[in-house]
Formats: sequence, C-alpha cells, structure tokens
Amino acid sequence: MAKARGAFVCSQCGYETGKWMGKCPSCGQWNSFSEKEETREVVKRPLKREEGIGADAVKLRDVETGEEIREKSGIAELDRVLGGGIVEGAMILVGGEPGIGKSTLLLQAGAAMAAKGKRVLYVSGEESGKQIKLRARRLGADTSEMLLLTETAIDKIREKLERFEPELCIIDSIQTLYEPQLAGAPGSVSQVRECASILLRYAKEKECGVIIVGHVTKDGTLAGPRMLEHMVDVVLYFEGDAKHEYRLLRAVKNRFGSVNELGVFEMTERGMVTVENASETLLSQRAKGASGSCVLCAMEGSRPILADIQALAAKSYYAVPRRTVNGMDNSRVILLLAVMEKRTGMRLYDRDVYINVAGGMELGEPAADLAVCCAVASSLCDRPLPADWAVMGEVGLAGEVRAIPQLERRVAECARLGFGHVLCPKDSAGRVRAPEGIVIHPVDTVAQAFAVLDVLRRHE
Repeated sequence: MAKARGAFVCSQCGYETGKWMGKCPSCGQWNSFSEKEETREVVKRPLKREEGIGADAVKLRDVETGEEIREKSGIAELDRVLGGGIVEGAMILVGGEPGIGKSTLLLQAGAAMAAKGKRVLYVSGEESGKQIKLRARRLGADTSEMLLLTETAIDKIREKLERFEPELCIIDSIQTLYEPQLAGAPGSVSQVRECASILLRYAKEKECGVIIVGHVTKDGTLAGPRMLEHMVDVVLYFEGDAKHEYRLLRAVKNRFGSVNELGVFEMTERGMVTVENASETLLSQRAKGASGSCVLCAMEGSRPILADIQALAAKSYYAVPRRTVNGMDNSRVILLLAVMEKRTGMRLYDRDVYINVAGGMELGEPAADLAVCCAVASSLCDRPLPADWAVMGEVGLAGEVRAIPQLERRVAECARLGFGHVLCPKDSAGRVRAPEGIVIHPVDTVAQAFAVLDVLRRHE
C-alpha cells in the first residue's frame, strides 16, 4: 500500500520532521529545512532486530582481559594518533570537510594493510568502482588485494561481511547507508543510528576493526545524531585548508590511547605523505629578520612541535580596533593584550592586532601566551626578535609567567633544530638541565621577558 506524505528535511544533516522548524534540533543550523514530498511503502511489520547474546552478569574481578592486539595501518602518523595502531574490534569515526582527503587517507591505509596479507573490505556508497580504481592508480595502489564493494543497503553489506570475514572494514560514508525496512532517507537520524548500531555489533562480535567516514556540517561538527560519537571507540578529525598542502589529524575521543596526539600529513599527487619532522617543516618558510615573529615549542600529546607565532600591530582607523586571530582562542588573545597594557604600559587601545599561527596549526595550550605577547611587542616596536630564540610560558592576569609542563622535552626539541636560547618560566627552568649548546633564560614576569629580549627600546 503506497502512501504519500510531506516531510521537511534538513539540508545539512538529513534530519526529518513532519513540520517546518526554524532551527534543526540535530545539527543546530537555522533555516535549513526544505519540504520533500515522497511516496513510500508503509512498513506494516516492525523492524526485525537481532536478539541479545544472553550474557550473564559477572563480578568485575572475574572478567578476563586478554592482551590488547593492535594492527599497524602502514601509515605512521595515523598509528600515532590512534595510540599505536588499530585495535581489534574497534570502531573508528573519521570526520572532515569535503575534499580534505579522508577517502584518500583511508584508501592508502587499506591498501597498506592488504599488502601485509590482511583481509580488507572497502565499502563505498559515494563513488563507483571505476572512480576508486582511478584514485588507487594515482596513489600507486591499483594492484592491491583489497576487496571493493559499492553498496548502500546495510543488510547487503552485513551479508558480505559475514561471507568475506575481513580483518578491517572501511565504510565511506555512514551517511549514505540505509536500512531498507526502516523509514527515512539515507543520512537521517534514524538511519544513521541503525546502520551504526549494526556495524558496531559486528565489530565487537567478530573482532573486526571498522573505520567509518562521517560528513561534517557548516560549523565543522559531525553531521547526524550526536549519539554516533558516543557509540564509536575513536573519533578523529581531519583538519586543514583544502587549498593548502598540509593536513592535521586529531583525536577528540580515544578509548585506547591519548586524545592529545597530532598527525601531520602533506597532500601530494601521490596521496597523503606523512610529515615526520613537523617542526622543521613548519619553520622552513619563516621570514628572516622580520618583526612580529616568535617561535614557540608546543606539546601535541607526547610530540613537541615548533610553531611560528606571527603578530601584526598597526595603527587603527576604526572606532573599535580590530582583533583578528587564526589558530588560537580569540578571547585568550584579547586577555593577553589587556595584560600587556596594564602590566607593561604598552599602548594597544588604538592599534589593530592580527595574530596568526603559521602552517595552519591550532594551539590550545597556555604555554603559547608568552610567545604571543613577545610577538605583539616585537611588531608594535618594529624590532625583530633574535632568530635563534624560542619563547614559551603561561601568562597570568597579574603579568606573571607561570610554569608549563614537559619543559625538558621542549628544550631538547629546540636544541635539535639549532636554537641557542630558550626564554621560559623561572619555576620550570629550575628543574631542567640545559642541553649542550643552549642557554635557558628564566623570567618571572612579562615585563622581565621584554627586558631580556630588548624589544621595548623603540616603543613610545
């Protein structure tokens, strides 16, 4: 029996409702609903679900835990972010903007694991087999033994999984899959939830690693129900500007490792290439002898990375001076500018201030505070900082420079790349032995840091 009905569908996440709504309750977008007239068969029987496994409750101390088995993906930076490799039975969600390189990275990882003799199934609901073959040829993986399936019906995919019994399954993407017996278009909340539930159950029962690709909304969050992120074991975000070559892979959830690790990739004609020496790469194009540039050693998980903090302070012709920040928290930078005015006497109320972290890096740790202050002071006074100095430290509202963690590893990374001086908090410097060829300059306040760097000489 066919039945026509009117529905309103969110253009961002596919959420469906019977009436028009100004704001989508799933992704939060405004004015994204459009009316959709569809004719479908009314499902008279309820959706058949699998029965539970019938497990009994046991005491926690009696639960047996085997050794955690991880499989290397063949891509070093991906393994770093995952915590050492893909855990058997883990379900991994990879999100990112269109064209950022999600499918390319996962196709490379699948081909690398297949080359090691692993059974890999790549399921695509967005591209045809010919398209994937052409991309694999460009990546040099067209001779791979990896299995390819172009299907969107989850019941058919489950049948193929039961038949081939792969050790790794890649789904591109979860928003294209659908359960035939369930009402709703592919990508709707109910369809995404049901398809993810079926894949999760298979992953845990068969101990098969499952990697699914997720679309993102305008504000950069994963489309679909928020419950999807709670269901999976690992959530990865692929970041970067599609117009630039560098890509950053971050973990925002990881049940098997740290969420602070960072993977750096370079997009080339041959696909994603890992950037092993990220510090040297990010500083390779640093301007020499220019004011407003300061080097910071940031910690991304267990990895020290040197970044170039750039600042530009120019005379403002607006009633309210502009504050533009890329790569850092805007409110944090405004707070630091207020501290500089109050504690060092710098005049910034009539200056436009622009802050940029070169290379597309996103810095969230407080250790970047002192580097931002020094870069702004350097630009304001038009006095370049010494090229072989690195600056790091947290700045408080009283202008004090507070201690930062893992200073010894930061200093060692600076020494490895040829820096001769490190300006850092006094409380942290007392517990660090300086490597040969590097001098540590401990400071207590921002004003003292400016005096050591001698950046105030031309300030009026």
